[in-house]
Formats: sequence, C-alpha cells, structure tokens
Amino acid sequence: MSEIRPYHHGDLRDALIAAGLDLTRAGGPAALTVREATRRAGVSPNAAYRHFADRAALLQAVRVAIQQRMAAGMGTMDQEADTTETAIAMLRAVGLGYIRFALTEPGWFSVAFFGEGDAQRAFGDTAWPAPFVALETALDALVTTASLAPADRAGAEWPCFAAVHGFAELALRGPLRGKDTDSLMTLAERTVDTTIAGLLGR
Repeated sequence: MSEIRPYHHGDLRDALIAAGLDLTRAGGPAALTVREATRRAGVSPNAAYRHFADRAALLQAVRVAIQQRMAAGMGTMDQEADTTETAIAMLRAVGLGYIRFALTEPGWFSVAFFGEGDAQRAFGDTAWPAPFVALETALDALVTTASLAPADRAGAEWPCFAAVHGFAELALRGPLRGKDTDSLMTLAERTVDTTIAGLLGR
C-alpha cells in the first residue's frame, strides 16, 4: 500500500483536479476514478468527499479546467477587434483553436464536451463553457465592427459550434480518422472559412 503524503490545507481540491487532468489527458473520462485521483494526491479516498460529492462532481471540475485551457489556447481572450479583419481573425482563431485542441488533446476533448454522462454538464449549471464564451465574444465583435447585422447575430453561435464540433468528431471518430494533422488542419481551415463566409453572406 502506498504511503499517504501530507497535503497543505486548502490545496487538496486543486491537487485532485490536477490528478484528474493527468488521468483524463491520457485516458479520457473513463480513466478518472476517485480512488486513483486521491492516490495520486496522496490522501485516502474518503478525503475527496470533503470537496466533491461524488465522481461526477470531480469530473465536472476537471471538465471546467480543461475548457479554460482550451479557451486560453485560442489566443483571443485578451484581444479587442476594431475592424472587420480583426473580428474575422478572432472568429477564425476560435474555430481553428477548437479543432486543433481536439486533434492534439483527444483525451481532454472527450471530457470537455459530451464525453460522458449528461451532455448538458458540458455547458455547466450556471455559466457557458469558456470556449463557447470565446465564440460568442468573437461573434459580438463582428456586430461591433458592423460586419454582421444584429438580427443575423442572434443564434449564430450554434451553426458555428456545430461546424467545428462536427469536424472534430469526424476527425477523431469518423471517416477522417487516420489522416495526418496537417491534412486535417487544412480541411479545418476550409471548414471554418466556409462557415464564416456563409455567416457574412460572402
């Protein structure tokens, strides 16, 4: 039996999430167990329940952490768009960032969106996931720069999301599976650019 390592008060929640990130990165949501997460954190399994009601609650916390990393990788969080070109570039970066994350981190991606359990959990109970917020922000920038009419903005996030998520699924589990990353990203660029062109009526 492995020795239980002491942890600093207040750090256990973060330690369990970090363990969950390590586990799911390689094995997706199925790899996460409370027993293994606590073993890696150096505590007994019962200690996890001070912070998480059950495995699903721990998985949700890991999901949120992954979504935040995903959004950060899109490179648009601190950007401001003041022209049509920069607004389009923001939206393009969100779409390609979403797909690139799916291709390079398939384990995490399967946790972040619809990998296990209630699909609604991917969108949280009180807030939209960070990548979806990045998408909405980019679409709002198109309106701010007069590139997209407010009437056309309403609901535009859903066809955009469907395009990139659908492509990711095709690449990971569908007929595009097995293609090299460069080829997939070339197709991803075409998918994103076509979606943006359709949105803007070009």
